[in-house]
Amino acid sequence: MANKTLNAAKAAKRDEFYTQLVDIENELRHYRQHFAGKTVLCNCDDPYESNFFKYFASNFNALGLKKLIATCYDGSPVRGKELLIRFDTEGNEQRQSYKVEITEVKDLNGDGRVDLADVRYLLMNDNNVLSRLQGNGDFRSEECIKLLQEADIVVTNPPFSLFREYVAQLMKYNKKFLIIGNQGAMVYKEIFPLFKNNKIWLGYGFKGGAAHFVSPYKDIATAGNHKEGMIRVSGVHWFTNLEHEKRNEKLILYRTYSPHEYPLYENYNAINVNATCDIPMDYYGIMGVPITFMDKYSPEQFEIVWQASGNTRASAPKEVISEVGYNAHPFDRGGCGVVDGKRVYSRILIRRKQ
Repeated sequence: MANKTLNAAKAAKRDEFYTQLVDIENELRHYRQHFAGKTVLCNCDDPYESNFFKYFASNFNALGLKKLIATCYDGSPVRGKELLIRFDTEGNEQRQSYKVEITEVKDLNGDGRVDLADVRYLLMNDNNVLSRLQGNGDFRSEECIKLLQEADIVVTNPPFSLFREYVAQLMKYNKKFLIIGNQGAMVYKEIFPLFKNNKIWLGYGFKGGAAHFVSPYKDIATAGNHKEGMIRVSGVHWFTNLEHEKRNEKLILYRTYSPHEYPLYENYNAINVNATCDIPMDYYGIMGVPITFMDKYSPEQFEIVWQASGNTRASAPKEVISEVGYNAHPFDRGGCGVVDGKRVYSRILIRRKQ
């Protein structure tokens, strides 16, 4: 189920959720081989706050990057804690859109090592590295699109209220990416076909499927969601099209099929499977599994046929409707599976590969 915190923020169009450095480090360590000689773009990332920028700037040489570009949207309500950057001579912090472009990081302060202190020195003293944007820094603006076209890989936590548009832009310009999104986005009618066609998949993920984000919006979280001034959000994932080892790991199946344990849906020619671990090893027809299955999905082992959710009737192609044997049911509310007259929560319809 989509997290209430994300839903409240999405409705209010408030997207200031900042990712912890430890979460970035835990995920990025699985993709190091993809970055050598590449230009990385973080286009929702103000160096005032962004740990994505901090990660790539600090590891610029270790990753062998060709270039690092970061752009920020003006008007962020979070005050800077890591890199204090000032455009004016009086020392007043300016909340304006700008871009950072780095092509090398050296030991500029002479302390015998290359770290974030050298990045800070570079930003403060090299006018060619930091510059203002003409517009407001929106990733959809013409100047930001030009930077996107220059990049090889995009890594960031995009505004979740604009997730559909953000992914559509990445697809349009054929970019590699690693971004954060909520679990519910997997079944969006614009996003799900990308999963089906293996154009996007999940990364390694957050521990327990939840993460703590820094955010100024305390009013949209309960007291139980707070940890050291942060907001806990469940059902969040890394979305990517970068290959990684987990994607090729096959599930070990041990359950056997029986009609009693795996009933047919009343509105689909498919059986219902209540948990990923319960997928039968001897059934090769269509099965409906929870959307959490996507975290275990291997394209070598399974084929995604479609989804059985509230928008299936409106979004599924006619040939898919025919393949899955869909028949409208008074209790399915647009396409959710029905078992014993009861609506089942959203399912992914899959099939074992022979």
